Amino acid sequence: MIREIDRNDISECVSVIKDSFMTVADDLGFTLENAPRFTAFAVSDDQLYCQLDNEHRIMVAYYLDNRTIVGYYSLLLQEDNQCELNNLSVLPDYRHNNIGTALLNDAFIRAKNMGCVKINIGIVEENKILRKWYEDNGFTHTGIKKFDFFPFTCGYMEKTL
Repeated sequence: MIREIDRNDISECVSVIKDSFMTVADDLGFTLENAPRFTAFAVSDDQLYCQLDNEHRIMVAYYLDNRTIVGYYSLLLQEDNQCELNNLSVLPDYRHNNIGTALLNDAFIRAKNMGCVKINIGIVEENKILRKWYEDNGFTHTGIKKFDFFPFTCGYMEKTL
C-alpha cells in the first residue's frame, strides 16, 4: 500500500533512505570521509521533520501489511509549477518487485494533482543503472554539475507530466 506518511514514521523513513542509498555508496566507493553530504550519510530525522514542517513536502511510503515501510519518496513544489522528486528509495531486499515503479507512478499522479507540469530529479551521474531506469520511465537528461564536496558528478533529469 502506498500512502502519505505519518510524523511517527519519520525515523523508519530515514532508515529506508539510508539503507537504500548505502548500496550506491558501497558500489561507487563513497564513504563518510569522502562524501559526508551524500544521502546515505547525511539524511536525518531532523532533516525530514524540517522538510515536512517547513518545506511542506509531500512524503510518501510503500507499506507492507500497512506497517513496515520498504520504500519512500518526497515531492517539493517548486516555481513555475514544477516539482522536485527526492529520495526515491526501496530497501535492497525488496527491489525488482516493481515497488520503485509504483512509487514513481504515484509521484507522477501526486505531482499532477499539485498542479505540476514537470518533475525534476538529481542523481549520481555515475550510477548508469539508475539513470537508465529513469530514462526508461520517461525522464530526459538535462545536464550535469560537479561540486567540490562530492566525489561524483550530479546529473539532472526531468519529465514533463
